Amino acid sequence: MSDPGADVIVVGSGAGGLSAAVTAARLGLSVLVIEKSGLVGGTTARSGGVLWLPGNPVAARAGVTDDVPAARSYMHAMAGNCFDAERVDAFLSNGPEMVDFFERETRVAFVAQPGFPDYNADRPGASAGGRSIVAAPMDGRELGREIRRLRPPLREITFVGMMFNASQEVQHFFRATRSLASALYVARRLAVHGWEMLRHGRAMRLTNGNALAARLFASALDLGVQIRTGTGLVELIERGGRAVGVLTDGGERLFARHAVVLAAGGFPRGIARQQRLFPHVAAGGQHLSPAPDSNQGDTLTAGESIGARVRDDLPNAAAWIPVSAVPRGKGPPGVFPHLIDRYKPGIIAVDPWGRRFVNEANSYHDFGQAMLERCRRNGRVYAWLIADHRALRRYGLGIVKPFPVPYGGWIRSGYLRRGRTVAELARAIACEPASLDATLTSFNLDAAKGEDTQYGKGSTPYNRYLGDPGHLPNACIAPLDQAPFFAVKLEMGDLGTFAGLATDARARVLNAAGAPIPGLYAVGNDAASVMGGAYPGGGITLGPAMTFGYIAARTIASDAGLEN
Repeated sequence: MSDPGADVIVVGSGAGGLSAAVTAARLGLSVLVIEKSGLVGGTTARSGGVLWLPGNPVAARAGVTDDVPAARSYMHAMAGNCFDAERVDAFLSNGPEMVDFFERETRVAFVAQPGFPDYNADRPGASAGGRSIVAAPMDGRELGREIRRLRPPLREITFVGMMFNASQEVQHFFRATRSLASALYVARRLAVHGWEMLRHGRAMRLTNGNALAARLFASALDLGVQIRTGTGLVELIERGGRAVGVLTDGGERLFARHAVVLAAGGFPRGIARQQRLFPHVAAGGQHLSPAPDSNQGDTLTAGESIGARVRDDLPNAAAWIPVSAVPRGKGPPGVFPHLIDRYKPGIIAVDPWGRRFVNEANSYHDFGQAMLERCRRNGRVYAWLIADHRALRRYGLGIVKPFPVPYGGWIRSGYLRRGRTVAELARAIACEPASLDATLTSFNLDAAKGEDTQYGKGSTPYNRYLGDPGHLPNACIAPLDQAPFFAVKLEMGDLGTFAGLATDARARVLNAAGAPIPGLYAVGNDAASVMGGAYPGGGITLGPAMTFGYIAARTIASDAGLEN
């Protein structure tokens, strides 16, 4: 069966796909979005909703000045030999314009994060803040009945289904038992959330990536974009060397008059590519991704079948992050990404032998690389996040929430290990007691002075950004000396894949000879990362995803003879 199609077919409904769809529709093209799963939003809807965009107007309105040439130098320093000058320049020049377009023409809105620094302050061109922005919260009721098709946030990073807007909001929950103002804030949030759950069955105050996905979804609906869920890609249809449509998993042949845009989220759940490109999986280890099950890399395979090249030569095939497996009864475990706890005082990470191996407050990607390096000879890549009783009750550990939320159930499930002494905890995590004891003794001597002479935890602006600002002299350091002691096992996960289809500065997919394949574009994690396998700051996936979605749509519209 065939379909008369649309001007543009977009495969995938995350930020990259929907930004392309919304831009194309606003420029006068008819657009059909197909989404393999039954829900709209992709990994974006489960994410933090942060975009890294140097020189963006949102930060400028907040009084932050940025030096875009410095940002280019920073990207070059981070990417090294994988620096792609043409794509980087396209990203930097179009990013601010993309933000202006979406804030002016659609329901998308952003909030500045002036204190959010780049991850590697020691590299030339790094910024102390402002390059990262976040989607503004949205009232889910604006979507009407379509809220049912919006992918919910990742269950493991909510509190009884409640989403948090920023690290500052999370701080109120950490301080709820120590600050009247925070206690009142938390009480109000819980009351509103409780009413929403009773009335709607889900949170209606959408934040972070859920808000970004919802805003893009609503904007697409406003512009008449067709969004078909439960419709996956099987093959690309090619005629005369040009991509002209898609064959769906339902047997339909859908045709695009001008272009097909691939934006299905890369391959974080694609076992075959994991085995080839993830070193820990190739060695027989486990990989746990918080991405939707549908992100299998189907689009990369379809692209390869018509001659597209997949770039798999980047130093990292994915954006690594430590995660923990959360027991869910008889079902498969949930995945908790460790985005906040590692930075806090009284929490350290140790390898399988009970030794520290990293500055725990470095970025999740740097932490993941350190895990891979430390355990590469071991086959199984894992570590342990360790806390004493004081830190556990004040900050939580993984999915275990701070006081007054009880933690006994997590002990019984095996998620949280406990020891009345350091030696008992060592036995609980199967490492040598003398090794773990030596690690804590050495760390505690430094911590008593607010220092970490071994790895420098708390020494950079980014370290301190997610530490405890009220804990002095170091927002990230405190001794682990209050029994009992606790541990959560860390496994390797990802926040998206970096390897992907080779594209040019206009988001056109390239063949093995480096020439564009007519009619075929790729954005988001379906395209090879413009960061060259590095992770310079918060939002380096979503910022380029929306920017190149915008670029792709403008290119398609221009080639179709429409005014931009």
